[in-house]
Amino acid sequence: MTYSPNLETTADERERLILQHLPQVRLIARRIHERLPESVGLEDLISAGVVGLIGAIDHFDPGHNVKLKTYAEYKIRGAILDSLRELDWAPRQKRKMAKQVQAAIRAASQRLQREPTEEEIAGELKLDIDHYHEWLADLQGLSIGTLEYGGDDGNDLLRYISDDIENLPSRLFERSELEKLLGEAIEQMPPMDRTVISLYYKEELTLREIAEVVDLHQSRISQLKTQAIMRLRTYMEKRWPMERGL
Repeated sequence: MTYSPNLETTADERERLILQHLPQVRLIARRIHERLPESVGLEDLISAGVVGLIGAIDHFDPGHNVKLKTYAEYKIRGAILDSLRELDWAPRQKRKMAKQVQAAIRAASQRLQREPTEEEIAGELKLDIDHYHEWLADLQGLSIGTLEYGGDDGNDLLRYISDDIENLPSRLFERSELEKLLGEAIEQMPPMDRTVISLYYKEELTLREIAEVVDLHQSRISQLKTQAIMRLRTYMEKRWPMERGL
């Protein structure tokens, strides 16, 4: 049966659609939850995601030539990220640390005219490599904020390269332009950073699965992913003003 909001929808049909897409809510919530501090409860994310799902079902319009599942994913993820912004789960000190790392990457890149190594980033921060790795471990929970919902400014870079409910030529062009820039940024990364970020976002492997593929400890993979996102964020801030496409 094709669902359409332009026809009267029975309560039973609405309930059937909600139950049908609940596994999608749990999947999205789990994938976001694994990147957050332990203080954030999975059930809270699922509850927020269900609100997004219900909103998607109530407002879905098949006239946009988008499947309900695709539209629901967009709304579920958005509702969960909105709930995280309201929680303000990232301590101010960690946000400050993240900005320091990005500033160090930016400064080292400008000085060296290439992507800096871990040691060079640590040097820019005046940290030894072990201390820098500790910073990356502390910033793991912020990785979702530095790329997926854009940190303090609340913008969402990744929404431009995910399935979009709008098919306007301007939106398609912007998405294509952003994909090109992200590709360029990833290509300039050190090999291991590039491998980790590609496996995580393109192949959608978990940190544990990536650790098995590249034969490194999962905690090290987490550090590399956080560092790679910081590199992407720094690269994109110079080439993609955050107010574009909103």
